[in-house]
Amino acid sequence: MSRSEIIKKLKEKNPKLDKSQLEEILETFCYSIQRSLKKGIKFEIRGFGTFFSKKIKEKFSARNPASGKLIYVPEKNKVRFRASKKLKALINK
Repeated sequence: MSRSEIIKKLKEKNPKLDKSQLEEILETFCYSIQRSLKKGIKFEIRGFGTFFSKKIKEKFSARNPASGKLIYVPEKNKVRFRASKKLKALINK
C-alpha cells in the first residue's frame, strides 16, 4: 500500500479532516518511528508489532556474488520488525 492509498483510507474513516492534516499525521507517525530507531529505542504498536534496530557485525570474509571476490562489509544497524501474536494470527487464518 502506498502513502497516497493510506491517506485515502484515512480520509474515508475521518471525513472531517482534510488531506493536509492527514499527511501531517502520517508524517509525524513516520518521523516518530525514525527518531526512536535512531536513538536505539524500540517502537511498539500494541496489536500490530514492534520496530527495532539490530547491530550487524562487520564481516571480513563476505563475497561479492557477481565476481566471487572477498570483500569487507562494515558494521551497520538494520531495522527489524517483529509482528505481534494478534497480527500473526490474522495473517495465518
